[in-house]
Amino acid sequence: MEITASLVKDLRERTGAGMMECKKALTENKGDIDTAAEWLRKQGLAKADKKASRVAAEGRIVLAQDAGKAVLVEINSETDFVANDDNFKNFASTVAQVALSSGAHDIDALKAARLATGETVEEARAAIVAKVGENVQVRRLIRIDSANTVAAYVHGGRIGVLVETKGGDADFARGVAMHVAAMNPPYNKASDVPAEFVAKEKEIELARMSEKDKAKPAEILEKIIGGKVAKIINENTLYGQPYVLDTDKSVEAAAKAAGADVLGFHRLAVGEGIEKVVEDYAAEVMKQAGLA
Repeated sequence: MEITASLVKDLRERTGAGMMECKKALTENKGDIDTAAEWLRKQGLAKADKKASRVAAEGRIVLAQDAGKAVLVEINSETDFVANDDNFKNFASTVAQVALSSGAHDIDALKAARLATGETVEEARAAIVAKVGENVQVRRLIRIDSANTVAAYVHGGRIGVLVETKGGDADFARGVAMHVAAMNPPYNKASDVPAEFVAKEKEIELARMSEKDKAKPAEILEKIIGGKVAKIINENTLYGQPYVLDTDKSVEAAAKAAGADVLGFHRLAVGEGIEKVVEDYAAEVMKQAGLA
């Protein structure tokens, strides 16, 4: 069967694969477009498997949101160049929408969820690997479903935050999300700080004190250490930090003024926790040239 330009165009529109790949797929499968599309999918899976061990620490945080629910998904690539590629960005946005509509609460459920095309997210991931030529991973998913106010904020595709508040309004909740993106507090309120953290900080503050201060009466010593630890707790809690949109107030004071209670938050940053490979391109060139 003759492989016409029109047939190649149809397969390309259907699969998103490159022109030469589509022509090869049709040639290999005697012009059968359905078999050629399946062949391309299998080729994509094979390429994805080969690239799966490569470090993917760049990428994007994508958001999808509707009334009372929101999801953040981290999707990784090997380079920032691919993270800004339209193919990658379109794939990421599609995955976020599928995450929201499917009700997926974890990555495994998300990977098994189906796109409008009928393929699973995992199959679509393999296809995008073949298209962009890098390892791509759907890594993390955060979801909030609530009758309370759910706010979201994504900064430059690199940091994403979900916040749940009771009372107050959507503007305040979004302001808190922006604060969390900027300040990255480990805990929400003082009551959320683990006892082990407090005990360790007391131990550290005691060790830092002079022998003269250590000799003070126990109740005075406890007040001194307590004050220092309280300051540390404020620095490490959302409620204790100065509110970025009004630094004259703490977040706790801003919440009270807004008639709101921050019930919790989640924050994702691209690549956190992934050990990045530092490339020494000069050394690599020297080695290949036989000069090292």
